[in-house]
Amino acid sequence: DIEKKFKENGIELLNYKIENQSLMLVLLDPTKIDKAKEVLKKEFPQVVAEDKDGNLLVRFTDWELNRIKTQTMKQVVETLRNRIDQFGTLSANITQKGKDRVLVEIPGVIDLNRAKSIIGKTAQLELKEVVNSALSKEELLKDYPNGLPDDLEILEGQEEIVNGQPVKEWFLVKKTPVITGAMLKDARVSTDQAGNPAVNFELTSEGAEIFGEATSKMIGKRLAIVLDGKVMSAPVIRSRITSSGQITGRFTTEEANDLAVVLRAGALPAPVEIIEETVIGPTLGKESIDKTLTAGIVSFVLVGLFMIFRYAVSGFIAVIALLFNLMLLWVTMLLFDITLTLPGIAGIILNIGMGVDGNVVIFERIKEELKNGKTLRVAIEEGFKRGFNAVFDSHITVIIAALALLEFGNAPLKGFAATLSIGTFINLFTAVFLTKMLLDLVLGGKKYFKYAV
Repeated sequence: DIEKKFKENGIELLNYKIENQSLMLVLLDPTKIDKAKEVLKKEFPQVVAEDKDGNLLVRFTDWELNRIKTQTMKQVVETLRNRIDQFGTLSANITQKGKDRVLVEIPGVIDLNRAKSIIGKTAQLELKEVVNSALSKEELLKDYPNGLPDDLEILEGQEEIVNGQPVKEWFLVKKTPVITGAMLKDARVSTDQAGNPAVNFELTSEGAEIFGEATSKMIGKRLAIVLDGKVMSAPVIRSRITSSGQITGRFTTEEANDLAVVLRAGALPAPVEIIEETVIGPTLGKESIDKTLTAGIVSFVLVGLFMIFRYAVSGFIAVIALLFNLMLLWVTMLLFDITLTLPGIAGIILNIGMGVDGNVVIFERIKEELKNGKTLRVAIEEGFKRGFNAVFDSHITVIIAALALLEFGNAPLKGFAATLSIGTFINLFTAVFLTKMLLDLVLGGKKYFKYAV
């Protein structure tokens, strides 16, 4: 953008070099430095420029630098969250700590190395035009005794076994990529022509247009597929390519799957380094879980005693329905592989109280009908009929709130919302229909079969 604005104002940029957090601009005509400063001040207010040895040293303002750092950290947190969500963990907790650190907590992880690989991989995908290649870096440098031009760089390829010997190819490529992973639409595990695991990627419409135009000019040349600064493969362009491509390498199926995950989630805006890792031992974790489960059991017993004391046989039936609710909730969590966390247990405990709430509403309606002189069976029929709408509405509002937490809440809230929403949905069946069936069964009525259907 700077070069474009300079040209529009009659300023020729001869070269540029990155120095720390600054950009050194070398002008073809040094007498136009003042004019270049004016252009930068007008078009790029987020930077400041100063003279240095006849050149322009450009850097971001402190405010802009802080804004970039803040935005970068937010993007790192969001990218890691997207990756770990695809890793299949519902209750992972990813939070920023300080200015440049991120805390990642993943419950229930068995393969720690795989998790670290997914977290630490930058996943910066670039497709670059190959200028030359050789079996050593020195061989490529022979043609450039005065050093490589600023627009070229040497990248390392993957080591392969040829005739029983390890061979590594080095690539001289253009620094500016044809396209980057920012234009990636999707990435999926596939196989190459030899049947080995590979990753197919699909580009956005903008990326496909740029890629198609670039490859039409590169027919017969090699295109390096670069991942985190390393050439994974460098196929020869045979014809114009538009919307898709394939990344091959010596992947295992698991590695290919993890690569597809991080590519779909997006590249990290900056490399991350794992500086500390802590595994919470089973003793500490079990102690916390045991205390919470004890609280859950106590709450279940107290709620059960209250229901039996207040509503006698009907209360006992409500307790059976609640127990059935908890069993269905447990089975559902096992089926969907939902990790049980402390917030999740809190959701279950809350669900115990809410589980009998619907029964209380209906039982109070039944008592009102009995006071009005109705027979027991008629009172039960009317009580369930008139109480259903209130019970249904209260359960639906709780489910809506829980789904909102599940969508927009952080990891601990998601674990809480998952158990609460599932438990509330199941309770809508157990507190109304199951309780009604059990009451009919106790009364010896044959309507049990009607409600069962």
